[in-house]
Amino acid sequence: MARERTPVLKKCRALGIEPSVLGITKKPSKKGKNVNTRRKVSEYGLQLREKQKAKFIYGLLEKQFHNLYLKATKMPGMAGENLLSLLEQRLDNTIYRIGFARTRAEARQFVCHGHVLVNGKKVDIASVRVKPGDVISIREKSIASTHVKDVLAETEKTLVPKWLNVNRDKHSAEVLAIPTKEDIDFELNERLIVELYSK
Repeated sequence: MARERTPVLKKCRALGIEPSVLGITKKPSKKGKNVNTRRKVSEYGLQLREKQKAKFIYGLLEKQFHNLYLKATKMPGMAGENLLSLLEQRLDNTIYRIGFARTRAEARQFVCHGHVLVNGKKVDIASVRVKPGDVISIREKSIASTHVKDVLAETEKTLVPKWLNVNRDKHSAEVLAIPTKEDIDFELNERLIVELYSK
């Protein structure tokens, strides 16, 4: 499977993303901080950067991201807002937002290794879309793992968005609603992504 292998902090600096958005507490170095500010960025450059930012944050490759965009254009409403909603509804992102993983990459691995149940059934596909009413939980066997215990202890104080309801005692969460743009905890101009793909 293809993977993004660029150093995370280097990519964050290039795209103007705070590492905390990815769940990384390490601060970026000041070296090369103002590299892109001297050059005037074209309209296409701004659109491309915004798309790359979204892909990098959610850990998607071009084909997956473009397929999600096509799905978003077929849904009623604004394509850009639909795209953000679809990205937020991914199971790996939901696990991260609940606080069952420190980063989205760790959440993806957590799902792929079969530690997650959706409505009582094991799901090992990170791109599965969660819907209102779905109950996401951690398998009983997995809770006994030292690594899982460490992660849950570390992420205990994670701020959970209002579209999710978490029960830390039962290691589960319920999806209350479809996420909206307001539920996203970082800046992303989805209009630029739509303009880029509309060309």
